[in-house]
Amino acid sequence: MYAIIETGGKQIKVEEGQSIFIEKLDFNAEDEVTFDKVLFVGGDNVKVGAPFVDGASVTGQVEKHGKGRKITVFKYKPKKNYKRKQGHRQPYTKVTINKISV
Repeated sequence: MYAIIETGGKQIKVEEGQSIFIEKLDFNAEDEVTFDKVLFVGGDNVKVGAPFVDGASVTGQVEKHGKGRKITVFKYKPKKNYKRKQGHRQPYTKVTINKISV
């Protein structure tokens, strides 16, 4: 069984026992988190939401918080001596999916 959930403005396909990296959530490590915005549940009996599946939820446990790889943002304008270099590290939350309930 799998489900497609919406979190952090993104849609993610999840299965039980899977670890996912999502946008940072305001939970502590080892807390349990519930995702109510379930768009699709697949498996033996398929349920499609419009936009969300009624009564479906996905629960998981927060493992840790961290920052992703550093990316370099470089702006320049040719022939004008304008250059700006900036780095960015996106914060994330690692969640292990425990249960998909319909």
